[in-house]
Amino acid sequence: MKTYKVACLTFLSVLLPFSLAFSQNVETPFYQQSEVSVDERVEDLLSRMTLAEKVGQMTQLNNTMINVSGEQRDLNINLDKAREFVLTHHVGSFLNGEGESQEEWLDFLTQLQKIAVEESRLGIPIIYGIDHMHGASYLKNSTIFPHSINIAATFDATNAYNAGYVTAYESSHLGHRWNFAPVLDLGREPRWPRQYETFGESPYLASKLGVAYVEGLQGSHDWNDYQVAATAKHFLGYSEPKSGWDRSPVELSDQSLYEFHVPSFRAAIDAGIKTVMLNSGEINGVPVHASKPIVTTLLRDELGFEGVVVTDWDDIGKLFNFHYVAETYKEAVYLAVEAGIDMSMTPTHLGFNTDLISLVEEGRISEERIDESVRRILRLKFDIGLFEYPFPESGKKSRLRTPENVEKAYQSAQQSMVLLENDGVLPLDANREGAILVTGPSASSKRNLSGGWTVAWQGGEEYRYPEDMQTLYNAIVAAFPNSEVHLVEDWTNTARIDSISEFVDLAVVAFGEEPYTEFVGNIRDLTLPAEQLHLVEALSDHQLPVVGVYIGGRPRLVTDFTEHMSALLWAGLPGFEGAGAIASILTGEFNPSGRLPFSYPRFPSHFAPYNHKPSDVYFFNPEEANDIQQGEASIWQYPFGYGLSYTTFEYSDLTMDSEFTISGDNDGPLVANLTIQNVGSRQGVETVLWYIQDVTGIVTRPVRELKGVEKVSLGPGESTTLKIQLDVLKDLTYPISGNKYRLESGTFRLHVGNLTKEFGVEIENRDRALEFDY
Repeated sequence: MKTYKVACLTFLSVLLPFSLAFSQNVETPFYQQSEVSVDERVEDLLSRMTLAEKVGQMTQLNNTMINVSGEQRDLNINLDKAREFVLTHHVGSFLNGEGESQEEWLDFLTQLQKIAVEESRLGIPIIYGIDHMHGASYLKNSTIFPHSINIAATFDATNAYNAGYVTAYESSHLGHRWNFAPVLDLGREPRWPRQYETFGESPYLASKLGVAYVEGLQGSHDWNDYQVAATAKHFLGYSEPKSGWDRSPVELSDQSLYEFHVPSFRAAIDAGIKTVMLNSGEINGVPVHASKPIVTTLLRDELGFEGVVVTDWDDIGKLFNFHYVAETYKEAVYLAVEAGIDMSMTPTHLGFNTDLISLVEEGRISEERIDESVRRILRLKFDIGLFEYPFPESGKKSRLRTPENVEKAYQSAQQSMVLLENDGVLPLDANREGAILVTGPSASSKRNLSGGWTVAWQGGEEYRYPEDMQTLYNAIVAAFPNSEVHLVEDWTNTARIDSISEFVDLAVVAFGEEPYTEFVGNIRDLTLPAEQLHLVEALSDHQLPVVGVYIGGRPRLVTDFTEHMSALLWAGLPGFEGAGAIASILTGEFNPSGRLPFSYPRFPSHFAPYNHKPSDVYFFNPEEANDIQQGEASIWQYPFGYGLSYTTFEYSDLTMDSEFTISGDNDGPLVANLTIQNVGSRQGVETVLWYIQDVTGIVTRPVRELKGVEKVSLGPGESTTLKIQLDVLKDLTYPISGNKYRLESGTFRLHVGNLTKEFGVEIENRDRALEFDY
């Protein structure tokens, strides 16, 4: 009997856990069980949702709708408003804020998420969107990297990766799980006010750096259970408006779209980017938010994107009241949803919700179409672990501005500096004596170094930047301890400038632009304010060596400035560590290695990118009728890839086979070899860029296209041999329609440094060309 009891107890002790587990699983909704596949969880949750709950998931509202004051900076939540939007209208996403403390962010997002997870019927967590464009720029005391145009000037994907990585490291645990970066538009239009947000004008470079940023931001890092979704924006062609103004019309052929603007987005999609934001403007007369050929056919069908497509700010409304392709807001909602959008950044009203529900109830939009979008949104939330880790995590303050991450930002800033002019005045001796004048609009400004999207949308007020952040003046004082450094903040005061110029022996002028982004930064031409030129002229009149430091987001014209300067350094928007980086270039502590990722224009209204068509640039002989000569001698102030160093590199011995036969089946790479030697007296880093020129094509070919980058560090007298490998089906082909690419027999040229190697390609057993699908 005793033995029987023991056996029964043993049996029950084994059975009970299974019974409890079964009971718990019955009570726990299928979609809340982490061991179940994401696909099954999504379908289970979707099947439980009402139409109103589904449409709520497709809605994103601004934080001003749920805070106390209605100001974007305010992170004090109004619980009654939040409950109304989340519980009554089922809103599934919010966005925005400004550079406030992590404690404020923790409190705000914890309270918001508790409403969604603990009080709503289905417990679907909120996904919160934020514009952390160069580090966690809407978070106080974060590490701020240079803007993307500076990252591009480094030509080093490691810096793009670090920018994404550190952004996630510092902010993901606070609930910032959806970051609206990177910008994958091309910086081909220098007037465009978002040029600094791009990785420059090269599709190749934008692709490489964009992928690296995505991998850094979205990666499954061992320190992070709080995954972040990146956003490829702004799909597509947004950056080349005819007028140069933000959100204004773009006119581009399909060939230009596929050849220049698609590659960076394709690369990010292939790398697994989770979301895409659309172009706010129109292409060839059709607003992108209403274009099914772009949003569905191109993005979904051809590029294979399966993630979430989000609108930009109120861009559905702009179909009605800006582009005028819809007579009512409701009709605009219909156009956008039918085009293929998944989520509307509405962001300050519920018109999208009410109109979309009406459109479904009227039968104009099917609920199956709604399910497509909601399925993608739910998958995104499951994929980044929002259901397992919905609440922000406190106790991570040590993540902000760690020495390791600040050093990464500092090195990125150093490597991004591009020396444009130098008559020998640089580098300066750090132990020099004498007196230095530091002046200009950016001499003592922290916000100018950082640009837009820093602390606030258009950059914050000066007092909101970190106390320990150096201005250029502070950095120069620290870099030259034996010099008297004089700051003149009132740089338009001619009498003051004349007075101090009498007893200084060097002037550093920090000139350029103040912060801006989007349409606020629209300009009529590239000319800088005349007062800045007058300052440089006045200093030059005193026979002072003038070192110009250009700080700004666009390549404003410096043609008239350079004749009055002994040196000119392009600093772009180098971020919080930028002043120290500039000073390290001036002293020679760091040998400049940055290269321009865009073509610097010479004229206010005539410019072209480096990969322009042959007929874009030509000259004529006025003495001879109809005599057109092609060339590039004076189209740019400085060409793409330009940058000086404090040492000299010599290229030699470029070798490769002169003829290649291509079968089209597993052809190996084409290999070239090149010798580079540092023939100067300083250690330096050379950024080696190689280009391909397809001499003839049935579609006119660019004069050259960047196809590879390698950075080489060499001491004085040292040399190295580089092997350049060209992938035939990537580097020698071009798109002709949709996903179809073409390789033609004919002559090609490899350009690297001042060397060129011509080679021929023959397509075996074909009629001079090979066409294939991407």
